[in-house]
Amino acid sequence: MAEMEAAQLKEEGNRHFQLQDYKAATKSYSQALKLTKDKALLATLYRNRAACGLKTENYVQAASDASRAIDINSSDIKALYRRCQALEHLGKLDQAFKDVQRCATLEPRNQNFQETLRRLNTSIQEKLRVQFSTDSRVQKMFEILLDGNSEADKLEKAANNLIVLGREEAGAERIFQNNGVALLLQLVDTKKPELVLAAVRTLSGMCSGHRARATAILHAVRIDRICSLMAVENQEMSLAVCNLLQAIIDALSGEDKQEHRRKEEALVLDTKKDLKQITNHLLDMLVSKKVSGQGRDQALNLLNKNVPRKDLAIQDNSRTIYVVDNGLRKILKVVGQVPDLPSCLPLTDNTRMLATILINKLYDDLRCDPERDHFRKICEEYITGKFDPQDMDKNVIAIQTVSGILQGPFDLGNQLLGLKGVMEMMVALCGSERETDQLVAVEALIHASTKLSRATFIITNGVSLLKEIYKTTKNEKIKIRTLVGLCKLGSAGGTDYGLRQFAEGSTEKLAKQCRKWLCNASIDTRTRRWAVEGLAYLTLDADVKDDFVQDIPALQAMFELAKTPDKTILYSVATTLVNCTNSYDVKEVIPELVQLAKFSKQHVPEEHPKDKKDFVDKRVKRLLKAGVISALACMVKADNAILTDQTKELLARVFLALCDNPKDRGTIVAQGGGKALIPLALEGTDVGKVKAAHALAKIAAVSNPDIAFPGERVYEVVRPLVSLLDTERDGLQNYEALLGLTNLSERSDKLRQKIFKEKALPDIENYMFENHDQLRQAATECMCNMVVNKEVQERFLADGNDRLKLVVLLCGEDDDKVQNAAAGALAMLTAAHKKLCLKMTQVTTQWLEILQRLCLHDRLSVQHRGLVIAYNLLAADAELAKKLVESELLEILTVVGKQEPDEKRAAVVQTARECLIKCMEYGFIKPVS
Repeated sequence: MAEMEAAQLKEEGNRHFQLQDYKAATKSYSQALKLTKDKALLATLYRNRAACGLKTENYVQAASDASRAIDINSSDIKALYRRCQALEHLGKLDQAFKDVQRCATLEPRNQNFQETLRRLNTSIQEKLRVQFSTDSRVQKMFEILLDGNSEADKLEKAANNLIVLGREEAGAERIFQNNGVALLLQLVDTKKPELVLAAVRTLSGMCSGHRARATAILHAVRIDRICSLMAVENQEMSLAVCNLLQAIIDALSGEDKQEHRRKEEALVLDTKKDLKQITNHLLDMLVSKKVSGQGRDQALNLLNKNVPRKDLAIQDNSRTIYVVDNGLRKILKVVGQVPDLPSCLPLTDNTRMLATILINKLYDDLRCDPERDHFRKICEEYITGKFDPQDMDKNVIAIQTVSGILQGPFDLGNQLLGLKGVMEMMVALCGSERETDQLVAVEALIHASTKLSRATFIITNGVSLLKEIYKTTKNEKIKIRTLVGLCKLGSAGGTDYGLRQFAEGSTEKLAKQCRKWLCNASIDTRTRRWAVEGLAYLTLDADVKDDFVQDIPALQAMFELAKTPDKTILYSVATTLVNCTNSYDVKEVIPELVQLAKFSKQHVPEEHPKDKKDFVDKRVKRLLKAGVISALACMVKADNAILTDQTKELLARVFLALCDNPKDRGTIVAQGGGKALIPLALEGTDVGKVKAAHALAKIAAVSNPDIAFPGERVYEVVRPLVSLLDTERDGLQNYEALLGLTNLSERSDKLRQKIFKEKALPDIENYMFENHDQLRQAATECMCNMVVNKEVQERFLADGNDRLKLVVLLCGEDDDKVQNAAAGALAMLTAAHKKLCLKMTQVTTQWLEILQRLCLHDRLSVQHRGLVIAYNLLAADAELAKKLVESELLEILTVVGKQEPDEKRAAVVQTARECLIKCMEYGFIKPVS
């Protein structure tokens, strides 16, 4: 009864609809929907009610009803079109387009659908053009940002969009042309940190790679205003402004290496004046009390990065000379700052170290002795000018300056130590009752004892003084530093077990005390850093390093310190880890020379029993267990100036030692070691880059590249691996680089293309000629993956080379693995190009014999590849196929094809049968009934 009533209500609704009484029709359809459960009727009722919704302009209801009808029958063309009409009126053009597209698919000849499809497409394109036109976006974003009543989430979204837009060339140009710089300055004037940050980051994007725009922005914003923004206490703000200034400097100096567009070269005639103005303001920031510690650090970072030459082959060092003449005294003032004195400038833990690194870089950038003499005279005048019998603070600053220089250019530091009154002042300050004086003097003594000759002098004259301070002082800060001085002097013999400065057991006691302080969280970070400094010297002793790696709390305390904002600790941590993993260079001991030295009663270096390989392996395991990889990954991300090339080399050495055992490489990858190694392999000393590249090769050889180097990083791994194929590298480095490239080339054609572009192909081919079996095998396997690439195939197709001949001959080698790889390469090459099938028969007279040997091989994978090559040759050319059939190959194919295809041999038997079928198609053989 209910179903009958529902059907009657539906008919009633239809009559109302025809009479254009859409409300009554809707009411009838709604009543019918409550009475029926029949799916076909339900779909009709929803579809009809959707039509009423369209007529009454109730588009939300129409879209909803049409969707319900479609849920019941997805091909209901009327419901689809009605939902399309409703969605179009609601402004959801993309969804409406999909519905009418489906209608047009179901009824391609329906002109109404085709017309709607064209109309919607045009509307969508117009909407997108208006919605995403750069001018409109820029205007809308500034309106939101400059409206004081904008909601927080809208402000954040607009700020982020503006930053992204500024990084795009079209967006940056539109912002610039539409008075954008003035509007961005209005954002800066609001002094709201989030808006100022957005403005600074947008300006930074606009300056990148565009000299004219960078010049205009520099003049509009003004360098003094930029520097005042960088001087603030806010770290994020200071870094963002630093990046803006770097973008401006790169654009003005051409360091961005981007092509300058259009006629802008004519607009910017000379940028030297602007660059000099920037340098002057940065130097002024160093000595201004109004500048925060963060701001001072960023100014030093910019000077470190942009003043000294990046390549000493460039003759022009005028920027360095200018800074030495106009700013060296300002840099020395920062180096000589003593935090405990009232006159001290605002500093961070890293400020003095950054200034020391700058002095070192400037000194290294000088080209001749007169320039170095001038540099030294400025330093001497500055230091001697500070000595004042009436003002102890000035004397302390002078010794602090010497102490800083001793951490930079060592020869200059040692010359300054020889100045009249310097050593005497150190000793006098050690005996001072003021703790600040003692702190500075002890640190200076520590840095003065870097070289063995200097250490010997201080052992004679200063050890008793340090011991006296250590016993009498109650200040932990002084006690730790004094202990480090004793540690440093105690380790003057290096790793030589027979050359010890202190009595047996003394170094272990010193190390135990260092570990105790290291684990004491109540001591401030700056002071605990000295405990690591002590261990950096003491861990040259094998007993000390073995005890240290067993002390997990001490290890983890050191790792936590490495992750703190105080990055001056990086070198000490890296040195300690190098010592613990024995990853320093060890000179090869020639037995004959040892005997000769003993005979002539010369000192012979001795290796400690705990420096043997099994002890080192145990230490590596403990370091990995304690979380060394996460600490190393954090250290690699440190500021560039603090992370010196020497520190990068030490970190690369540690990574290489940790990667030695293949079983540990999974742990290293899981904790981010793969990603951390990439920057070490691309920048730093030559030795450091090779060590990091070798560690990368070890990881790439056994790991899934998608996990070890996620995203785009995997492409950055290729160049370091290719660099290891150099003949100057040792055999192990060549071999593991080839394994790594083999693994990478298996992943995607994009990676194969990258390897090809890095010009690795000739090197891979060279190693295919190697007498060393493993190198030849690895190179051939790599080539097997590379031949999938079209450009590599073109190299094989080219005339006048022996590439194909080499692969064919390698198929005839006795080594199964080489044969397997070469046969794989040949199978893919012959499958890709018929020309190579014909060329194969011409490169050597042995080709047929080699092919027959492959097809009869005991190893199934080699046999299968041989049969694939045979099939490719048969399919390539009828004449060539006839030649093969007339040889013994037909008999081989027949024997293999007649075998029962068990699970292991199925592919082999199937390929042989396909070869025989191809012969039948040519009519060379007939099937047996």
